[in-house]
Amino acid sequence: MTASPPPPTNPYQNTPQLSPADEKLWATLVHVGGIFFNFLPALIGFLILKDRGPFVRQHTATALNFQITLAIAFLVGGILTIILVGFLVILAASVANIVFSILAALAANRGEAYEYPLAIKFVK
Repeated sequence: MTASPPPPTNPYQNTPQLSPADEKLWATLVHVGGIFFNFLPALIGFLILKDRGPFVRQHTATALNFQITLAIAFLVGGILTIILVGFLVILAASVANIVFSILAALAANRGEAYEYPLAIKFVK
């Protein structure tokens, strides 16, 4: 009797886990990317890296929640520019994006969890 060969493996079936250093790197980059590109780095990072480790999943989900919350704030601020108070909303959201994204990136780089204040939890 000849043994049949094993079935071919699907390379997309099991995604390898990232090393702790790589998880910290990607989590940091997702937070910093939010300063320049709004929600896109967090969305792409969440979709691609969510199954690659618990640390990077937590940070990408947190960053995505914050960036979606900021997108809503920018939308509301844009609408409220009609009565001029919207410029203050946009300014506050811009400052919050820079400050909290830097704090989150520093926490990710240290290997610590971070929760953005005032972020609505859309993704868990």
